[in-house]
Amino acid sequence: MGNGTVRSGDQTGPQVTAASGLAEAASGLGTEIVRFSRLIAAWKQRAKKDAGAADRVLLARLVVGGDRRATDLAADAFLDLSTVSRQVRSLVERGLVARRPDPEDRRGTLLTATDEGRVAFAHYRRQRDAELAALLEPWPPQDRADLIRLLGRLNEDLAEQHARQLPGGDQGATVEQGDTHE
Repeated sequence: MGNGTVRSGDQTGPQVTAASGLAEAASGLGTEIVRFSRLIAAWKQRAKKDAGAADRVLLARLVVGGDRRATDLAADAFLDLSTVSRQVRSLVERGLVARRPDPEDRRGTLLTATDEGRVAFAHYRRQRDAELAALLEPWPPQDRADLIRLLGRLNEDLAEQHARQLPGGDQGATVEQGDTHE
């Protein structure tokens, strides 16, 4: 399946309904999350052909979340610091991100999206939104609203669980990804 082909989900399991038990619901959700993850990976693989694919997540965090250190940016984006450092270097070289001294600790550096970076982020967001609008166009409005509400709820619960599982437990760490992804 390395060619971008994604197989459909496991259709052999029982249909999950409101009358299903918790174990069946968890199994059904697990199956759909795996399927969704594979589809998103295929979508990202296709997007890698776009020169700006690597910029999206980091620019989103800087535009929406404001200035931050590279270590905080890596944590916010769930990326390794070495990966973020390489991507930031490229963003700085292309004028999409600027570095400036951290006013609270002059030894540190804050990263900020430049005006050009904000324009690029807006472009990426318009592209993403257009693709999703085409996908959702045939859905009834109530289904769209339900999907967004329930996916938001799932994301909040996953973020809370992630924070609780950090070393040392939840030390006030939250995962606020919000509308910051590609």
